[in-house]
Amino acid sequence: MLFLVAALLLLAVLLGSAAYLPWPVTLVLGTAVILWLAVFTARERRRRGRARRA
Repeated sequence: MLFLVAALLLLAVLLGSAAYLPWPVTLVLGTAVILWLAVFTARERRRRGRARRA
């Protein structure tokens, strides 16, 4: 999953609208996406773990 995010970020920097943003802004936004995906994944795993036990 993180590889996919990194690949998409690189593609956006090279070809997309992120090329018009400064590098620090692009990195901050990429980091925010990675953190959001990590939180989402943790919450889903915890929720599915509880559903299996019940």
